[in-house]
Formats: sequence, structure tokens, C-alpha cells
Amino acid sequence: MGFEGLVAPARVPDLYPLIRPLLRALPAEAAHRLTVNALAAGLGSVAAPRPEPDPPSLGQTLWGRHFPNPVGVAAGFDKDAEVPDALLRLGCGFAETGTVTPRPQKGNAKPRLFRLYQDDAVINRLGFNSRGLETTLARLRARPRVGIVGVNLGKNRDSTDAAADYVDGVRRAGALADYFVINVSSPNTSGLRDLQRRDILADLLRRLVEARDEAAAGTPLLVKIAPDLDQAERADIAGVVVEQNRGPSGIDGIVVANTTVARPAGLRSRSAGEAGGLSGKPLFAPSTVLLGEIYRLTGGAVPLVGVGGIASAEDAYAKIRAGASLVQLYTALVFQGPGLIGLIRRGLAELLRRDGFATIGAAVGADHRCAAPERAAQPTAGRLEAAPP
Repeated sequence: MGFEGLVAPARVPDLYPLIRPLLRALPAEAAHRLTVNALAAGLGSVAAPRPEPDPPSLGQTLWGRHFPNPVGVAAGFDKDAEVPDALLRLGCGFAETGTVTPRPQKGNAKPRLFRLYQDDAVINRLGFNSRGLETTLARLRARPRVGIVGVNLGKNRDSTDAAADYVDGVRRAGALADYFVINVSSPNTSGLRDLQRRDILADLLRRLVEARDEAAAGTPLLVKIAPDLDQAERADIAGVVVEQNRGPSGIDGIVVANTTVARPAGLRSRSAGEAGGLSGKPLFAPSTVLLGEIYRLTGGAVPLVGVGGIASAEDAYAKIRAGASLVQLYTALVFQGPGLIGLIRRGLAELLRRDGFATIGAAVGADHRCAAPERAAQPTAGRLEAAPP
């Protein structure tokens, strides 16, 4: 699921319309592979010159780490840590590799990735295709420790002890990751979403916190949840995370949300009936509602990462006002190209100025402080610094 084009920021010619027909003619995975190879070869810097510096209003410190802006690319694009620094050079405030499994695995049979052009959406059933943790670790060791790079961890499909797989990742990657995301919400690995059940999740997170505190020097731990949870499950997860978050160490954040197995009415693309997780525009509204609910359930005490259907600065801003400290996008890049990253950064700065917010942190959760989701005339101060674990 590649960018389908290496487009430049708004102030240089947009190459996307020229490249799009070629990439649309390729199978989705081939287009993705071509994009990753181009970024790895340094072509991203040719097509998209170094972005403008981030305005101070976009910066914030979370978990003792400074994020120059809140925009990142979601897990799934750079599965094996091939191009985290290329993504940072495109203007991302942080990059996330993975999902990576302890041992290499091929994932599900092809075709397993489908572009829904009429719906601005993608369906994938990749199944944690991964070259394995050792490959990721070797690449992370070789890169300069500049910029924030997280590692998204999964389990092998044939594992008999899922928790042991996640613990293995935390222990082995702790010195190289700026944060971890525990992926228990992909719909494409059998039984994985069962790990979100209250008792199972509480035990898993307890073991991960212990492993992190023993071996990973306090690296922040985040958990990524599904958008298809019912009300009780949402409350259970929020309760478990808040309980684990108390004290000097614990779970540090929640990523909201993964792809959905739901198929909203009105999808028009021919591939809409394919099995797998749906991402993109149809996921924006339900994932943003879930984000706001998780913010309320956690009392704003746990930093959230908003993911799902972001395709503009306005979308990213809506996630932030709903409670996200950081945002991630992916599917929209397939259709609009990486120039979208710069457009969102510039647009966010303008939206903050419009609404009188001096910083991103001040806008986080703003909708919950207003009687209605309107502009805040006198914004309250948001949390810029989340206590390190």
C-alpha cells in the first residue's frame, strides 16, 4: 500500500498526478514496494525537498521526548524499519516501524491488499508479514539516533504464548526504540483481538511493564486498540490502562484505532467485500468518536494517538480536539502522496492560530472543555509534558 507517488511539498511542483497512472496500474503491494525502495534509495529527498522548519506551536514533550510536530505515519508502511529516517525527512514528527514479529513470517496469501478508489479506502489482510525482529534490530542499530522512531510489536501466528512474543520484543528492542506499540488489535491474525479482553489484557500489560522496567530503560509502552469494541470493552480497556498507568511505571498511552472489520453502508468500490481490515475515509468518524470516548474514560490522564481516516489538516485537528496528543496517517498518503504531510503541518499551525491556541498541547481535548465542539475563545492549558515512566 505505497504512497503511489513521491510528491513534493506545496511550494514545488506536485509530481503525484504524473506518477499516479503508473502506480495505479501496479498491484497494491507492488506499488508499496516501489515506494519503499524509492525512499530507501534517497529519491524521496529529490522529489520532496527538506520541509520547512516546524513552528514552535506544533512542538510538545511527551514521555520525556520532544516531538517537533504531532504528525506521523502509522505502522504498516515501514514494516521492517527500512525507511524511518526517510519518513522523518519528509516532515514527520515521528516514525513508527512494524508491526514486527519475533520470528520471520510470510503473512497471508496474496492478493491481500486492495485499494478502494471510489471510497478513499484500503482493505488489507496482510497478516503480520514480517522479516522478523532481528532484521529490524540490525537496521535500527545502524541508523543515527536522530528523531523519534517507535517500534510496533506483534506476535507470530503460530505462537502458543502471545505474551512471551511481546515480552521478547520489549526486552530485545528496548535500547533501540523510542517507544513501543503493543498491537493486539489487527483483525488479520487469528485470536489476536482476544488479547483485548480485560483479564487477558491486564495480565499481558503487567508482564510487559515488568519486562520494560527490567530491560528497556523506561521506554514508553502504548497499546493499540480496535475500533470495533463494544461499550463494555471500551470501558474495560480504559480501566486497565489507567490502573496500569498509576505509579512510577505503567502503560503510557493508547493508539486509537486499528483497521475495522465493519463495512459501512455506502461503500462503492468493487473490492469493498474483500475480507480484512478497512482503513481510510470510512474509518474517520467512528475512530474519532472512539478516540473522544477513550479520552473521557481515561480522564485525559493517558496520552492518546489518533489514527483512522486522516486526510487533511482539518481531520488531524479534529482528532487533536477530540483528545489526541499525536496523530498518524497512512491510507490518505496512498491517494494524495507524502506532500500531504507538509500540508497537514502547515494547516495545523493555521488552525491553532485561528482558534487562539498557542500550542498543540493546549488544543488536546478542547472539545471536551466546551459546551459544544466549537472554537475555544479562551483555551485552557493542555498537558505538554507527560511524566516519564
